[in-house]
This record gives sequence, structure tokens and C-alpha cells, in this order.
Amino acid sequence: MSAEPTRRIVLLRHAKADWPDVDDHERPLADRGRQDAPAAGRWLAGSGIVPELALCSTSLRTRETWKLAVHELPQRPRTVYEERLYEASLGELIALLNEVSDDVRDVLLVGHNPGMHGLADALAGSAENELLPRMNRSGFPTAAVAVLTFTGSWKTVEHGVGHLAAFWAPHS
Repeated sequence: MSAEPTRRIVLLRHAKADWPDVDDHERPLADRGRQDAPAAGRWLAGSGIVPELALCSTSLRTRETWKLAVHELPQRPRTVYEERLYEASLGELIALLNEVSDDVRDVLLVGHNPGMHGLADALAGSAENELLPRMNRSGFPTAAVAVLTFTGSWKTVEHGVGHLAAFWAPHS
């Protein structure tokens, strides 16, 4: 019997959005967001993180963030635009992860706060050095990335199961 594989959950908060007079779901990226999103992609590529599956909220700002970030990766993962990521609760985010096929080792979620921060904090049962306090002090800014690892099936993802292995934000 083989050991359970180590899996990665990569959480990317959308880059800085503009505030035009449109429905929240249709808010585009601001100029700073269009600069920070590729930087997040470059950080992922430089870290050797190329997820097999990306689940992206259907909001305009998350789709634009992903389009700019993925362009920096050495290969494009299969991408699913997931309506349930928009305004998702912590329980809904965990349920989405529980649905991921065990054929997938690394998954990336492109979403919103407070969900991305809440999920990273809830899953992190342990962390490298001072990453967890640093992430929590920062408030998980726009275009921030958290990388969590865990061992087991996606069906076992729950509070405290992960290890916060990395946290990056463009302006910190």
C-alpha cells in the first residue's frame, strides 16, 4: 500500500479592483491590479507551483486576475470558472475542495476576501516560521497567494488539516 500523496492548495485573491458604477460581480481590475496579477503569476512560476486545476470565481476581477497570472506560468492548468466561489462562505469553500478528484495533486482557487483569508487561516493547522501571523497581520491583500500542503484525499480537507508552506503579497 502506497503512502498518501502530499497535495497543495493554492489560494489567490483577485488583484486590486476598480470601483466603477457597475454591479459588484462586474467590477474590473484597476491599473494596479493589472500590474499585480502578472506578478502573482511570476511568483507562482518562480516557486515551481503549476497547479493541475484552477477553480476561478466567475466575477470579472477574478477572471481578469487569472488571465494575467496564468500567462506567467510555464503551462496552463485546466481551468473551471466556478460560480460558487463568488461570495462563498468558509463551509462552501471547503465543500468545493472536497469535490476535487483525487487524480489532482495541486489545485488553485482564485477568489475573494474574506473567503480566501478565512480558508487559509482555517486550514492552517501549522505553518512555516512566522507565516501565519504575517498572513493574518496583512489581512490577505489583493493579489496575495497562500500555499497550503496536506496529506490525504480531497474529501478529508477540513479545519486544521493543512500546513501553511508559503505566503506572498505583491506590496509586502
